[in-house]
Amino acid sequence: MTEPSPPEPPRTPGLLASIREALRGSGQDYTDGPLGQAILLLAIPMVLEMVMESLFAVVDVFFVSRLGAAAVATVGLTESLLTLIYTAAMGLSIGVMAMVSRRTGEKNPERAATTAVQAIALGIGVAALIGVPGAVFAPNLLRLMGATPDVVSTGSTFTAIMLGGNVVIMLLFLINAIFRGAGDAAIAMRVLWLSNGINIVLDPCFIFGLGPFPELGVTGAAVATTIGRGTGVLYQFYALARRSDRIRIRRHHLSLSPAIMAQLIRLSGSGTFQVMVSMASWVGLVRILAAFGSNALAGYTIAIRVILFALLPAWGLSNAAATMVGQNLGARKPDRAEAAVWMAGRYNLVFLGLTGALFFLFAPTITGLFTTDPEVLAHAIAGLRIVSLGFPFYAFGMVLTQSFNGAGDTWTPTWINLACFWGWELPLAWALAVYCGPGPNGVFIATAAAFSTLAVVSGLIFRLGRWKSRAV
Repeated sequence: MTEPSPPEPPRTPGLLASIREALRGSGQDYTDGPLGQAILLLAIPMVLEMVMESLFAVVDVFFVSRLGAAAVATVGLTESLLTLIYTAAMGLSIGVMAMVSRRTGEKNPERAATTAVQAIALGIGVAALIGVPGAVFAPNLLRLMGATPDVVSTGSTFTAIMLGGNVVIMLLFLINAIFRGAGDAAIAMRVLWLSNGINIVLDPCFIFGLGPFPELGVTGAAVATTIGRGTGVLYQFYALARRSDRIRIRRHHLSLSPAIMAQLIRLSGSGTFQVMVSMASWVGLVRILAAFGSNALAGYTIAIRVILFALLPAWGLSNAAATMVGQNLGARKPDRAEAAVWMAGRYNLVFLGLTGALFFLFAPTITGLFTTDPEVLAHAIAGLRIVSLGFPFYAFGMVLTQSFNGAGDTWTPTWINLACFWGWELPLAWALAVYCGPGPNGVFIATAAAFSTLAVVSGLIFRLGRWKSRAV
């Protein structure tokens, strides 16, 4: 009589099968099974989501650059003003993603859905408080940012539309964070595909007046972007009510929960301050560059948009790590959470290392797609090359920062950001740009130095492991 053979271990699907599953939407439990496959299933749609988010920035500048340096400077200054909205949206997203992922890991979908409702209510309220004064005082805000009279004349309406319609930015960020926390990254990806597809089609139509559309110039970019994002938000609400298999909002969830709201405000408050520290440093850098004129500012805007095109997909991998951390801590598997972070960091290192090398080698070709002005081009090339040198450091820094947030430990990256950006980056940028000779390039040097420092400090603190015991 022969003994029965042992059961075969479960096979890990091949790469192509995993990609198809990730794009379709996976039903895998991310707290169990092969770690690499779990990260892959989360990361693929999250990376593609962030690619689509980065296209908003690149597409607008691509078309607006045909209108001249003043129009490009308008977009750059408005983006700096929008940092307040991005700060609030990303801060709320940090809190809700941490809470939803933890509840998902605990197998508590009811409380995850209730948390999502509290976050959406907060987001709408914050957007209203920012949108009304932003739209009314748009010209004054541009002057405060150092805009020249031609930029104020050209761009006030663009700025008013972007600030006044900020609720679509807020909800797009916030609800996609809900989907990511629940592990439904494919829906978040589709939302950005839809939004960007509409934006790409409408941008040239409204800017240049193609066919029956009015020729609105730089204002047309704001109209197209707001319509695209607004359509994406409508799809998000539909998906929350009908499509998602991981988180579903029903009628009985539509009430405010003071306890969950307070917890979300606590987490999101520190998360918002964390993002504000980072975003405010960008505003400071733009203010330093504005003193060098529209050409330097336009070159900076082009370089940063191209850099964001690479960094936002890298944030996709970072968000995958954050989801893995939150869900596995909820499932009481801290060692699996830590292993996921280091694996995601290595994947990010490969991606950003290769991207940085390409940016350095082909900077003239890449930036030449956005401008032919020789002065603007020179600033853009220098900025792209200098900042890309730090990409290998950014790879781990981004993953580690998001992993702290995924664990609900939002104060640790906040203090790191405060030291690296306000205590190090801004003083260094001012000194290099104004006093030490490099001029505008000093801003790019300071940026690379600050992000590299952040990566090293984050890695040292992450190894201490205190984030594993954080309650959410």
